[in-house]
Amino acid sequence: MVRSIAPFQMFQKIACQGMLYQEGVSEALQKLGQFLLSFFLALLVIAVGTCLLRKWAAKAQARAKIREAQKRREVALKKMEAAIERLKQEAPKVDPEQVLSLSLRELAHQLRQGSLSPESVLCVYMEKLPLLPLNQALEVHRELNCLTDYLEDCEVQLQELKRQPKGKRGLLYGVPVSIKDPYDYKGHDSTCGMAYFLGKPAEEDATIVKVLKSQGAVPFVKTNIPQILLSFDCSNPIFGETLHPQNPKKTSGGSSGGEGALLASGGSILGFGTDTGGSIRIPSAFCGIYGIKLTGFRLSYNGINSAIKGKKSVITMAGPMARDVDSLVLVFKLLVSEYMFQLDPMVPPMPFREEVYSSTKPLRIGYVETDGYTQPSPSMVRAIRDVSKKLQAAGHQIIPFSILRSDYMMTKLFLEGLYADGGEMLLEELQGDIIDPVISSIISALRLPDFIKWFLSWVLRPVDIRKAESFAAFRGVGTPRNLWEQHVAVEDYQKEIMSNWRAQNLDVLLYPALCPAFDKGTTSKATGAISYMALFNCLNFPVGVVPVGTVTAQDEEEMASYHGYYGDSIDKNFKKAISGSLGLPIAVQCVALPWREELCLRFMKEVETLVHGKTQSD
Repeated sequence: MVRSIAPFQMFQKIACQGMLYQEGVSEALQKLGQFLLSFFLALLVIAVGTCLLRKWAAKAQARAKIREAQKRREVALKKMEAAIERLKQEAPKVDPEQVLSLSLRELAHQLRQGSLSPESVLCVYMEKLPLLPLNQALEVHRELNCLTDYLEDCEVQLQELKRQPKGKRGLLYGVPVSIKDPYDYKGHDSTCGMAYFLGKPAEEDATIVKVLKSQGAVPFVKTNIPQILLSFDCSNPIFGETLHPQNPKKTSGGSSGGEGALLASGGSILGFGTDTGGSIRIPSAFCGIYGIKLTGFRLSYNGINSAIKGKKSVITMAGPMARDVDSLVLVFKLLVSEYMFQLDPMVPPMPFREEVYSSTKPLRIGYVETDGYTQPSPSMVRAIRDVSKKLQAAGHQIIPFSILRSDYMMTKLFLEGLYADGGEMLLEELQGDIIDPVISSIISALRLPDFIKWFLSWVLRPVDIRKAESFAAFRGVGTPRNLWEQHVAVEDYQKEIMSNWRAQNLDVLLYPALCPAFDKGTTSKATGAISYMALFNCLNFPVGVVPVGTVTAQDEEEMASYHGYYGDSIDKNFKKAISGSLGLPIAVQCVALPWREELCLRFMKEVETLVHGKTQSD
């Protein structure tokens, strides 16, 4: 009996030990699990903390860089004030109002002949005068905040110009010139309104700046822009907001808004901007000056900075801005020179064709009153109708013309072309930066995960189709194959428009310009309105803006019944943004086929002559 119990007790003992072992293992595993959970939670906390710390450090670094840039601007403007005092003491005395009344052509002629000195002219354009519109650069800046930098090298240039004999003086000898912020100028930042580009001074001048200098021009200031250059407002966290020269509640436009405000206020006689979706033409139309976007690569783009590089579907182009067509013609002739072709072999060697510009043959002019995507304001419609009547009375033929599929152009070609990478490059450059309110809604949309963008585009489609399409476009194209297909779609659209153009045997096109000026801070809520400008960046057509009048009381009354084509948030915001614009400038666009800049300028001159009575200068 005893013997039979022993094995059972042994089994119980073994079982008990096994249970204890299992309990120990279970307890050990539980402790291990708790440890691992704590470990991973700690790692998560460290990762989140590190991420937040990096973001804080990046923000702090951006703020520090911005403060340094603001200090540099203060120092630069003080240098400008000191230069004014020196020039006033050294330069021959002149009548400022007489100098300011001269056109670019007249001013350049008197400077070359020696009846005016470069020092005196530069002093007049920099000097503080009491009242608008005769304020010059420094006083205009204090009123409008349109300058980002003073190019003190201009004083060295003045000394070099003194040594030039009359026979070797360039056609822009001694002419002060303003340039938009992203144009490289040796020793100065090209910021694009972003902390990312601060503290990275250019090693050499942009090609256009080199050509201007070779002709004796004197670049003396850089002008303000919106952050990332992709807004038709004009504000950034570094240099602040530029105001409209006639109404401080309005924006000067963008992205060449500093140029528009400075030129319209008399602080410069010749300026240079860039144009991605109307960035030369919108400030020109808003401020009542002249500007032209050229065919892509007709002028060199070397040495001009950009927040988005590598895009192909939407062509960014440099171009001049001035107070009349003659000024644009004069400077364009000089820029398309052998020297530019030598500096940049990628620019086609196409000198100015005088016979095209000087022709008096009546034109066959396509007439467009609306693009069908954004209902034009009453003043936009009136501008087109009034100008077309004048052109017809002058012997030109007016032929109705339609731009097809503007909605497709805006979303599938323009927006998808601009944000083909889903905004990845832009967001990378903006990491840690202070985001300006004028672009905050776009940046917030780009930062959303793709599935959220898709979901919003799906949900909004029945109630706000244009906003829905924008969210879809912000996802980008996805793959290299899709990108190539998008490029092909742009080419097909260009062929479609040109085929219709040639079927009607048109020479040029009269097209509405987006105007009048928007209220400050409203442009991001009515971005669809840039359809009138963005079209020609996709088509790569040369197009210029000619001011043709001002907003009337009747225009304002008719605006009260404006509803738009969609009745959506963009239409409502557009109506609100341009209300209260009595007396502000309105304009039209003059369009030609690619590489026909001379014909575009001739058409602009025809409009200017008929509207303002300005004849072609000798």
